[in-house]
Amino acid sequence: MSGPMLKVENLFCERDDRVLFEGLGFSVDAGEIVQIEGANGSGKTTLLRILSGLSRNYEGEIYWRGEPIDDVRDQFCRELLYFGHQPGVKALLTPEENLRWYCALHPSLDASRVSEALEQVGLRGFEDVPCHSLSAGQHRRVSLSRLYLSDAPLWILDEPFTAIDKRGVAAKEALIGRHIARGGSVILTTHQDLQGSSAVRSINLDQQGGT
Repeated sequence: MSGPMLKVENLFCERDDRVLFEGLGFSVDAGEIVQIEGANGSGKTTLLRILSGLSRNYEGEIYWRGEPIDDVRDQFCRELLYFGHQPGVKALLTPEENLRWYCALHPSLDASRVSEALEQVGLRGFEDVPCHSLSAGQHRRVSLSRLYLSDAPLWILDEPFTAIDKRGVAAKEALIGRHIARGGSVILTTHQDLQGSSAVRSINLDQQGGT
Protein backbone atom coordinates (compact mmCIF):
# COMPACT_ATOMS: atom_id res chain seq x y z
CA MET A 1 0.00 0.00 0.00
CA SER A 2 1.08 3.62 -0.44
CA GLY A 3 1.58 6.01 2.44
CA PRO A 4 3.81 5.82 5.52
CA MET A 5 4.49 2.59 7.33
CA LEU A 6 4.03 4.20 10.76
CA LYS A 7 2.35 7.51 11.52
CA VAL A 8 2.13 9.42 14.81
CA GLU A 9 -0.31 12.28 15.38
CA ASN A 10 -0.52 14.74 18.28
CA LEU A 11 1.27 12.48 20.78
CA PHE A 12 1.32 13.64 24.39
CA CYS A 13 3.11 12.03 27.33
CA GLU A 14 3.57 13.18 30.90
CA ARG A 15 5.71 11.55 33.57
CA ASP A 16 5.97 12.57 37.23
CA ASP A 17 3.95 15.73 36.49
CA ARG A 18 6.39 16.73 33.77
CA VAL A 19 5.47 16.89 30.09
CA LEU A 20 7.95 14.87 28.06
CA PHE A 21 6.44 15.75 24.69
CA GLU A 22 3.21 17.15 23.34
CA GLY A 23 1.81 17.71 19.88
CA LEU A 24 4.40 15.27 18.56
CA GLY A 25 3.75 14.09 15.03
CA PHE A 26 5.83 12.31 12.41
CA SER A 27 5.71 9.45 9.95
CA VAL A 28 8.12 6.69 9.03
CA ASP A 29 8.30 5.52 5.43
CA ALA A 30 9.60 2.24 4.06
CA GLY A 31 13.37 2.41 3.57
CA GLU A 32 13.85 5.15 6.16
CA ILE A 33 15.76 5.51 9.42
CA VAL A 34 14.33 7.88 12.03
CA GLN A 35 16.77 8.78 14.80
CA ILE A 36 15.21 10.04 18.05
CA GLU A 37 17.45 12.59 19.73
CA GLY A 38 17.31 14.60 22.94
CA ALA A 39 18.96 15.14 26.29
CA ASN A 40 18.87 12.51 29.00
CA GLY A 41 15.36 12.47 30.47
CA SER A 42 13.74 13.96 27.37
CA GLY A 43 11.64 10.85 26.81
CA LYS A 44 13.50 8.95 24.09
CA THR A 45 13.10 5.51 25.65
CA THR A 46 9.55 6.33 26.70
CA LEU A 47 8.67 7.22 23.13
CA LEU A 48 10.14 3.99 21.78
CA ARG A 49 8.22 1.96 24.36
CA ILE A 50 5.02 3.75 23.33
CA LEU A 51 5.65 3.12 19.65
CA SER A 52 6.38 -0.56 20.29
CA GLY A 53 3.19 -1.03 22.31
CA LEU A 54 4.94 -1.58 25.66
CA SER A 55 3.49 1.57 27.23
CA ARG A 56 -0.04 2.97 27.04
CA ASN A 57 0.86 6.09 29.01
CA TYR A 58 0.10 8.58 26.25
CA GLU A 59 -2.57 10.50 24.41
CA GLY A 60 -2.75 10.84 20.65
CA GLU A 61 -2.94 8.52 17.67
CA ILE A 62 -0.55 5.95 16.22
CA TYR A 63 -1.26 4.31 12.86
CA TRP A 64 0.28 1.19 11.34
CA ARG A 65 -0.06 0.94 7.56
CA GLY A 66 -2.89 3.47 7.71
CA GLU A 67 -4.91 1.73 10.43
CA PRO A 68 -5.19 2.71 14.13
CA ILE A 69 -2.63 0.57 15.87
CA ASP A 70 -5.13 -0.77 18.41
CA ASP A 71 -7.20 -2.19 15.54
CA VAL A 72 -4.27 -4.12 14.03
CA ARG A 73 -2.15 -4.83 17.10
CA ASP A 74 -1.63 -8.53 16.34
CA GLN A 75 -0.39 -7.72 12.84
CA PHE A 76 1.78 -4.90 14.16
CA CYS A 77 3.44 -7.15 16.75
CA ARG A 78 4.20 -9.73 14.06
CA GLU A 79 5.84 -7.06 11.91
CA LEU A 80 7.90 -5.44 14.69
CA LEU A 81 11.25 -6.21 16.25
CA TYR A 82 11.95 -4.23 19.44
CA PHE A 83 15.38 -4.00 21.06
CA GLY A 84 15.43 -2.26 24.46
CA HIS A 85 17.92 -1.39 27.17
CA GLN A 86 17.49 -4.75 28.89
CA PRO A 87 18.89 -7.63 26.83
CA GLY A 88 16.10 -10.00 27.88
CA VAL A 89 18.48 -12.96 28.02
CA LYS A 90 17.63 -15.97 30.16
CA ALA A 91 20.75 -16.64 32.23
CA LEU A 92 20.23 -20.39 32.58
CA LEU A 93 19.99 -20.86 28.81
CA THR A 94 22.84 -20.82 26.32
CA PRO A 95 22.97 -18.21 23.53
CA GLU A 96 21.67 -20.80 21.06
CA GLU A 97 18.84 -21.82 23.39
CA ASN A 98 17.93 -18.18 23.96
CA LEU A 99 17.68 -17.55 20.23
CA ARG A 100 15.60 -20.65 19.61
CA TRP A 101 13.31 -19.54 22.43
CA TYR A 102 13.00 -16.10 20.78
CA CYS A 103 12.18 -17.78 17.48
CA ALA A 104 9.45 -19.89 19.07
CA LEU A 105 7.81 -16.72 20.38
CA HIS A 106 8.24 -14.53 17.31
CA PRO A 107 7.36 -15.93 13.89
CA SER A 108 9.29 -13.16 12.12
CA LEU A 109 12.55 -14.73 13.33
CA ASP A 110 14.20 -17.42 11.20
CA ALA A 111 15.43 -20.27 13.43
CA SER A 112 17.48 -21.78 10.60
CA ARG A 113 19.93 -18.85 10.85
CA VAL A 114 20.67 -19.09 14.59
CA SER A 115 24.27 -20.33 14.24
CA GLU A 116 25.02 -17.74 11.55
CA ALA A 117 23.53 -14.96 13.69
CA LEU A 118 25.67 -15.83 16.71
CA GLU A 119 28.78 -15.92 14.53
CA GLN A 120 27.90 -12.49 13.11
CA VAL A 121 27.89 -10.95 16.60
CA GLY A 122 31.17 -12.56 17.62
CA LEU A 123 29.79 -15.38 19.75
CA ARG A 124 31.22 -18.28 17.79
CA GLY A 125 32.51 -20.78 20.36
CA PHE A 126 30.09 -19.49 23.01
CA GLU A 127 26.92 -21.00 21.53
CA ASP A 128 26.65 -23.68 24.26
CA VAL A 129 27.91 -21.65 27.23
CA PRO A 130 25.22 -20.80 29.81
CA CYS A 131 24.58 -17.07 29.64
CA HIS A 132 25.20 -16.61 33.37
CA SER A 133 28.86 -17.25 32.53
CA LEU A 134 28.96 -14.52 29.87
CA SER A 135 29.71 -10.82 30.28
CA ALA A 136 27.12 -8.04 30.09
CA GLY A 137 28.43 -7.13 26.64
CA GLN A 138 28.01 -10.71 25.48
CA HIS A 139 24.45 -10.73 26.81
CA ARG A 140 23.77 -7.70 24.67
CA ARG A 141 25.28 -9.47 21.66
CA VAL A 142 22.93 -12.41 22.19
CA SER A 143 20.00 -10.01 22.06
CA LEU A 144 21.38 -8.10 19.08
CA SER A 145 21.77 -11.32 17.13
CA ARG A 146 17.99 -11.31 16.72
CA LEU A 147 18.49 -8.62 14.08
CA TYR A 148 20.22 -11.18 11.87
CA LEU A 149 17.18 -13.45 12.15
CA SER A 150 14.45 -10.91 11.62
CA ASP A 151 12.37 -10.23 8.53
CA ALA A 152 10.11 -7.83 10.46
CA PRO A 153 9.52 -4.64 8.43
CA LEU A 154 9.92 -2.30 11.42
CA TRP A 155 12.84 -2.32 13.84
CA ILE A 156 12.64 -0.16 16.98
CA LEU A 157 16.10 -0.05 18.57
CA ASP A 158 17.01 1.68 21.84
CA GLU A 159 20.78 2.33 21.93
CA PRO A 160 21.70 -0.76 19.88
CA PHE A 161 25.42 0.10 19.80
CA THR A 162 25.97 0.22 23.57
CA ALA A 163 28.73 -2.15 24.81
CA ILE A 164 29.69 -3.00 21.22
CA ASP A 165 33.21 -2.45 19.87
CA LYS A 166 34.01 -0.49 16.70
CA ARG A 167 33.97 -3.59 14.52
CA GLY A 168 30.61 -4.58 15.95
CA VAL A 169 29.22 -1.09 15.41
CA ALA A 170 30.26 -1.18 11.75
CA ALA A 171 28.62 -4.59 11.32
CA LYS A 172 25.35 -3.35 12.86
CA GLU A 173 25.37 -0.25 10.67
CA ALA A 174 25.81 -2.45 7.61
CA LEU A 175 22.96 -4.68 8.78
CA ILE A 176 20.66 -1.69 9.25
CA GLY A 177 21.66 -0.48 5.81
CA ARG A 178 20.68 -3.81 4.26
CA HIS A 179 17.39 -3.75 6.14
CA ILE A 180 16.31 -0.37 4.77
CA ALA A 181 17.59 -1.30 1.30
CA ARG A 182 15.05 -4.14 1.37
CA GLY A 183 12.29 -1.65 2.22
CA GLY A 184 12.37 -2.01 5.99
CA SER A 185 12.25 0.89 8.43
CA VAL A 186 14.19 1.66 11.60
CA ILE A 187 13.41 3.93 14.54
CA LEU A 188 16.31 4.20 16.95
CA THR A 189 18.10 6.13 19.63
CA THR A 190 21.88 6.23 19.58
CA HIS A 191 24.78 8.47 20.48
CA GLN A 192 26.59 6.98 17.49
CA ASP A 193 26.84 8.98 14.27
CA LEU A 194 25.34 6.68 11.67
CA GLN A 195 27.66 6.27 8.73
CA GLY A 196 26.96 5.70 5.07
CA SER A 197 23.23 6.32 4.99
CA SER A 198 21.40 9.26 3.47
CA ALA A 199 18.07 7.86 4.70
CA VAL A 200 18.47 9.09 8.28
CA ARG A 201 16.00 11.68 9.56
CA SER A 202 16.30 13.13 13.07
CA ILE A 203 13.56 14.06 15.51
CA ASN A 204 14.78 16.04 18.53
CA LEU A 205 12.52 15.72 21.58
CA ASP A 206 14.16 18.79 23.14
CA GLN A 207 12.28 20.77 20.50
CA GLN A 208 8.91 19.12 21.06
CA GLY A 209 7.60 21.11 23.99
CA GLY A 210 8.76 18.95 26.89
CA THR A 211 10.38 20.82 29.77
